[in-house]
Amino acid sequence: MDFSRFFLIILARRKLILFTLIVTILTTSVVSLLLPKSYKSTATLVLTYKGADPVTGMVSPAQLNSGYMATQLDVIKSTRIALMVVDQLRLDQNDVVRRQFEESGSNLGLREWLAALLLKNLDIETSRDSSVIGISYKGADPAFTSIIANAFANAYQEISIRLTVEPSQKAAAYFTDQLNLLRERLEIAQKKLTEYQQEAGIIDADVRLDIETKRLNDLSSQLVSAQAELMGTVAEQDIKNRRGESSNIAKNAMISNLKLNLSQAESRFSEVSQKLGHNHPSYAGAKAEMEKLRAELNKHIKTTTDSAVSQEREIRAALEEQKARVLALNQARNELYLHFKEVEGAQQAYNSAMQRLNQTSLEGQANLSSVSILDTAKIPDQADSPKLLLNVVLSVILGTLLGLGMGLLAEMIDRRVRSPEDLVDVLHVPVLGVIKKGIPKQKRLQLSWPRLIR
Repeated sequence: MDFSRFFLIILARRKLILFTLIVTILTTSVVSLLLPKSYKSTATLVLTYKGADPVTGMVSPAQLNSGYMATQLDVIKSTRIALMVVDQLRLDQNDVVRRQFEESGSNLGLREWLAALLLKNLDIETSRDSSVIGISYKGADPAFTSIIANAFANAYQEISIRLTVEPSQKAAAYFTDQLNLLRERLEIAQKKLTEYQQEAGIIDADVRLDIETKRLNDLSSQLVSAQAELMGTVAEQDIKNRRGESSNIAKNAMISNLKLNLSQAESRFSEVSQKLGHNHPSYAGAKAEMEKLRAELNKHIKTTTDSAVSQEREIRAALEEQKARVLALNQARNELYLHFKEVEGAQQAYNSAMQRLNQTSLEGQANLSSVSILDTAKIPDQADSPKLLLNVVLSVILGTLLGLGMGLLAEMIDRRVRSPEDLVDVLHVPVLGVIKKGIPKQKRLQLSWPRLIR
C-alpha cells in the first residue's frame, strides 16, 4: 500500500477516525475530571562528602563508589525505615487505620501492613552525577503527604547514623571481651616471669649486667697468671737457678734473702777452701753453713712451687665450677628471655586492643551523619495528578492513532475500490477509462488514454 491509497482510505473513513478521536478525548477528559486529586510533597536531602572522618581521622572512599547512591536508594525504600516512620508518627495507634487494616484481611501485622502501604506511594528522585536525593510521597491529603515525606527524611538521617554507630558499638563490645582475656594473659605471663626470676635469681636477661660472667673472666685471667708463674717456677727448679729467676721466686723475700746468704756462704767457703784443708774446723763450718743455706733455699723453692701448683689447681677448679654455673645461668637466661618475650607480646596485644577499643568507643558515641536535610517537604497547594492538559494532549495523540487503526480495520473488513489501481490489483484486467463527476468529457477521454495504452 502506497501513500496515495492510504490517503484515500483516510478520506473515505474520516468520519470514523474523527469520531474515535472525539470519543477518546472526551473519555480522557471525563476520567481526568472524575479521578480523585493526588498531592505530592518532596523533601530534599544531600549526601555530604566530608573527606576524613572527624573521629578516626581516616579517609573512607565508600562514598566515591559508583554503587553508593544506588545503595542509599535501596536503604530509603527498605522496610526498616518504613517501620521507623510508622513508630515515629504512631500510625498504628490510629483507630481509622486499625479499621482499614481489619477490612483488608491482610496476613501481615499492622505495622508491616502500614509499612508496605507507605512504600507503595513513596517515590525517590535522583539526578545523574549529583548527591541530592528527593524523597516524594503521594496521597489524597496534602498535609499528610508533607508529614510522611519529612518523616522518611528524618528516618533516613537517623538510620544513616545507626548504620555507622551500630557496627562500632558491636566492635567495642567485642574488644572489651578480648581486652579482658588479654589482661588475664598478660597477668599470667608477668606472674610466670616474676616466679622464674625469683627461682633462678636472675634480675635481668642482659649478659652485660651479669656478675657471674665477670667473675668467670676474672678467674680465667687468674688462671693464666697462675699457669705463667707455675711454668716459671718449674723452669727455675729444673735449671737450678742457672738461667735466672722467675717472677714468682724473685718476688719472694725469703728466697731472695736465702739466695743472698747462700751466695755469701759460697764465697766464704771458696776462700776457706783455698786457705785451709778439709779437716780444718773453719772449712767444715763454712761447708756446713753453705749446705744448710742451700737446703733451706731448695726447701723454700719447693714450697713455693707446690704452692703455685696448688694455687693453679684451685683456680682451675674454681674456673670449671664458675663455667658450669655460667652455662646454667645462660640456659636460665634463655628461658627468662622467652618469658620476657611472652610478657612483651602480651603487653603489645593488650595495648593494641586498648587503642582499638578507645577508637571504636569514640565511633560508637559519635552522632555524626553524612545525610543533611536540604529542604523540608511543604504542603502542596496544587494537585500533582490528574493533569488535565497533559492527559488531553496524550489523548489527542492516542485518539489519532486509534482512529487510524479503526479506519484501517474497517477498510480491511469492508474493502472498497478507491482508485483505478485497486481494480488492476483485484481483477487483474486493464482499466480502459475513468469516469469522474464534474469533469468535461474531453478531459475524461484524455485521462483514459494513458491507461488504455498501458
